[in-house]
Amino acid sequence: DVQLVESGGGSVQAGGSLTLSCAAGRYTYKRNCMGWFRQRPGKDREGLAVLWIGGATTTYADSVKGRFIITRDKAKDLVYLQMNGLQPEDTGMYYCAADRGCRMRLLFRLLLPWDYWGQGTQVTVS
Repeated sequence: DVQLVESGGGSVQAGGSLTLSCAAGRYTYKRNCMGWFRQRPGKDREGLAVLWIGGATTTYADSVKGRFIITRDKAKDLVYLQMNGLQPEDTGMYYCAADRGCRMRLLFRLLLPWDYWGQGTQVTVS
């Protein structure tokens, strides 16, 4: 089945950048929507960016708009989250998610369950 593997997390100083990668393996038809979420210490999981692959449409949280960019490399079958201008409040566990459908607004707000989740990668900003 679909297995999502995140990478690229680490420690960075405030103002720095990181690019996270999500490898999704096989079953492309099961991944029409890809998203990035994070869970900060003591907080609920929150949506950061969602990409509707079929429609090439993206949506972002206000807190990251203009700083984070979600992209997909079709040839490598990777989804990225480029993060610029990182701040200490961006510290948290970052997760990749995939869904066969793409009801973006509901998925972004976690009002619908995603079909697949990765294990997460830690980002620490100091």
